[in-house]
Amino acid sequence: MNKDKVRFDRRKSRIRKKLSNVKKHKLLVFRSSKHIYASVLSEENDKTLCSYSSVKITKSEGQKKLDIAKLVGDKIAELAIEKGIKEVKFDKGPYKYHGRLKVLADAAREKGLTF
Repeated sequence: MNKDKVRFDRRKSRIRKKLSNVKKHKLLVFRSSKHIYASVLSEENDKTLCSYSSVKITKSEGQKKLDIAKLVGDKIAELAIEKGIKEVKFDKGPYKYHGRLKVLADAAREKGLTF
C-alpha cells in the first residue's frame, strides 16, 4: 500500500477515535481539490442538521480558495447558531490542520462557534 494512503488512514482513525468520547455535535469537513464542504451532524445518530459548501458560492475573479473557505466557515457557523448549536467538535478527518481547513475553523470560531 502507498505510504501516503497509510498515513492518511492512520490520521483519520486516530482523529475519529479521539472524538468518539466527546458528546457534542460534530462539525465535519471534507476538502477536495476544487471545493470545501462543511456540515454539522447531530451527536446521537449523525444526522445532518445543516451544511454548506463552496459549490453554492459564485466565485468571482481574483478570489482564492482560502477566501472561499473563510466564507464557508462564516456561513456554516451562522447556520449552526440559527439551529441553536454553539458547541461542536471539529472533525477534520484525515486532513492536516493548515491551509483551507484552518481558515474555515478560524472563521467559524470568529462567528461564535466553539470547539
